[in-house]
Amino acid sequence: MSQPESAFADAQAGGRSGESLAKLAQRYGLRRAIARPRFHVYLRQLWERRHFITTYATSRNVSKYSNSALGQLWQVLTPLLNAGIYFVMFGVILQGGKGIPNYAVFLLVGMFVFTYTQRSVTAGAKSINGNLSMIRALHFPRAALPLAYTIQELQQLVISMGVLLAIIVWFEPPTLLWLLIPVVLFLQTMFNIGASLVMARVGASMRDMNQLLPFIMRTWLYASGVFFSIQDKVAGVLPQWVANVMYANPAASYMEAMREILMIDYRGASHAGPDWIWYSCAAWAVFALIFGFWYFWRAEERYGRG
Repeated sequence: MSQPESAFADAQAGGRSGESLAKLAQRYGLRRAIARPRFHVYLRQLWERRHFITTYATSRNVSKYSNSALGQLWQVLTPLLNAGIYFVMFGVILQGGKGIPNYAVFLLVGMFVFTYTQRSVTAGAKSINGNLSMIRALHFPRAALPLAYTIQELQQLVISMGVLLAIIVWFEPPTLLWLLIPVVLFLQTMFNIGASLVMARVGASMRDMNQLLPFIMRTWLYASGVFFSIQDKVAGVLPQWVANVMYANPAASYMEAMREILMIDYRGASHAGPDWIWYSCAAWAVFALIFGFWYFWRAEERYGRG
């Protein structure tokens, strides 16, 4: 009799004698078909599937706008149109950019940077429930899905950043600080991956999260200083610590760091962010990435169940 058959026979007998199935499985060296691997093994499995992750992200990127007339242009037009609306509403009508030189660049940088995080988090929340058929049919680390969605948004951002830099050149000449752009994007991508993993687990267990996300994202947008200076509009009315809390918000931190790089008159200006913005960027990136992977991995066995 083979080992599985012996284990099955003993399981029937064990059930009658009171021996637990867990002890039987341990005695015969059996384990669950879908068991959560150790954390370092899980990370290694993800690395081994890196080609699948990038290919899946690229294919989604190509097919996303395949049915529209303008195709991939929408990934650039969407933040530009949003920035245009906000410029009219907050820059012209409400005078939100008063005192900020080159408010158009200020607003564009904020919109492109925030949109990258917004899309990554929103896509991550839908990555598990939107791929249940794949999850139930194939065995792979489930973190590959929110990772692929974040890489998809990064690919879109690279194209958008090219357009953004071309626009900024009309207003401001390039400087050596532009060499730090990849550093900010790398830190922001680390944060986005972690946030996407957290929201992927939350979205998998809370079906109503997709309905709440638009309100959460809108609140986050208004609290991040996308179209106004936190220092001017908040610190001038409320205590400075309130403004510092808003600057410590990760979306605001990455926007402020990018504005310091791209806007010549921004660094050191009265409306600029605090000096510790870069520390905030690095801290959020490391914390979100580590916690996000750990938090998602803890529920690996439950994704696609039920």
